[in-house]
Amino acid sequence: MRLKPYRDTLALPGIKSLLAVATLARIPIAAGAVVLTLHVVTDLGRGYAAAGLIGAAFTIGGSVGAPVMGRLIDRRGLRPVLVLTTVAEVIFWSSGQAVPYWALLVMALFGGFLALPAFSVARQSISALTPEAQRLPAFALDSITTELSFMAGPALGVLVATTAGGRWAMLMLAVGILLSGIGLWLLNPPVRAAHEAPITAGERVPRRSWLGPRFVAVLLVTMAATLVLSGTDVALVAVLRDNGELGWSGLVMSMWAFYSLLGGFAYGTMQRSFPPVVILTPLALTTMLVSLGSAHWWLIALLLIPAGALCAPLITSTADAISRMIPAAARGEAMGLHNSALTVGVALGGPLAGLAADALSPPWGFVAVGGAGVLIALTVLPTELRRHRQAAPSAPAVPALGTGKSGPATEPALTAAALPDTLTEAASDRTPPQRTPHEAPDHGDSLPAGRP
Repeated sequence: MRLKPYRDTLALPGIKSLLAVATLARIPIAAGAVVLTLHVVTDLGRGYAAAGLIGAAFTIGGSVGAPVMGRLIDRRGLRPVLVLTTVAEVIFWSSGQAVPYWALLVMALFGGFLALPAFSVARQSISALTPEAQRLPAFALDSITTELSFMAGPALGVLVATTAGGRWAMLMLAVGILLSGIGLWLLNPPVRAAHEAPITAGERVPRRSWLGPRFVAVLLVTMAATLVLSGTDVALVAVLRDNGELGWSGLVMSMWAFYSLLGGFAYGTMQRSFPPVVILTPLALTTMLVSLGSAHWWLIALLLIPAGALCAPLITSTADAISRMIPAAARGEAMGLHNSALTVGVALGGPLAGLAADALSPPWGFVAVGGAGVLIALTVLPTELRRHRQAAPSAPAVPALGTGKSGPATEPALTAAALPDTLTEAASDRTPPQRTPHEAPDHGDSLPAGRP
């Protein structure tokens, strides 16, 4: 396996420290959902439906707040937003453990809105710290470290909540968020590259210049990714419980996460990224196939290999696509919308799988979320193909390779070996790409012949 892309990326100034701090900062955030659930169920004596309502309020607040915080970063810089969100979250987690249920429900909405933007800030900083040629391995590393945070965070949250109680777990989260915010504030990773206009320049980019069909297509694929993943979580538990094999659920989920880590690592070594929709389609189809192994836990674990291996690459490819098509002055808001799409997908996947499991049978949970992923892929693909056909006739004349003569720039035929990467170009339809000497040309218009 080629490790040079990772070595070159980690050698860039600021990348190693950013990944280290972001990984630690995400651990308490990843523990938040399970800690809230256990607090509502154990300390407040409510049911899981009530706990789910609290989680939904936090999710809705976060989905709305992420692009707002991103826009504030674009306008005011990173540190003011870190101070605002860190203080707000510390207040939420430290005081939320002492209030009654209905007060916590209202607080969760505002707590989610003012959540510490550790995920989107890390991706925004990666875009600023890396030239385009090295963003793929950088975003792959980001997906891998995110996976590690989500493996550690919930486990630690459950450990504290079950040993010391849900209230103490919430207080520990307040401490963790405080340390995370301080760490990010001290690191102060750049959100603009050295060659890009600084925030103090007051550059403004109208949304219509980048918030178009191509960007919306990436958001839909991003939402579909986490819809499939969160739905698979629920379907796994439902099937194993129905089989009397619930005790194996931890092992199966750990293996699934391990497949994702391997897939993300392998994807980061590739020379070019795949269009997100090209990764979403096999992920959704192979998730549907997992339903065929529902009789035994070990068969489920085997059938999860291809679907698991595509998880991190898909998240990587969506972040990479957005980093290439969005101007620097709007990058914070765009990454915030990306984070919102991830959150909305998580919120939709679990209920969809649960509904299918209850109405039909547990294995249908895999079919339901995988089918939803396929439908979203089919919805996005015609738009991308139509844009490719419309763009091809207007291509300018360029020198023919190896001849020194000029000729019309022709697009490769749209085949499985040369599908246009319409989601990973460097600029929007209205904004010409801005390149600098250290950035590699965008090769996203076609796939290599023979991510996340």
